Amino acid sequence: GRLSFALDVTDPEPLPAEHPLWRAPGVLISPHVGGNTTAFLPRIGRLVREQVDRWESGCGLGNVVVP
Repeated sequence: GRLSFALDVTDPEPLPAEHPLWRAPGVLISPHVGGNTTAFLPRIGRLVREQVDRWESGCGLGNVVVP
């Protein structure tokens, strides 16, 4: 098989022009909006509505990340 990967987040962001990832074979680098597809807007709309409903009803929010 072949190993390939796609990145929409890098450190640092944006990558400097001379960064080796720009020339690495099998690598696709997109802007930080790489997940913004036609399916994204309805999905994020539902997620925001669910979060607001949870907050208004006194429930804990979903999708919370604790470092």
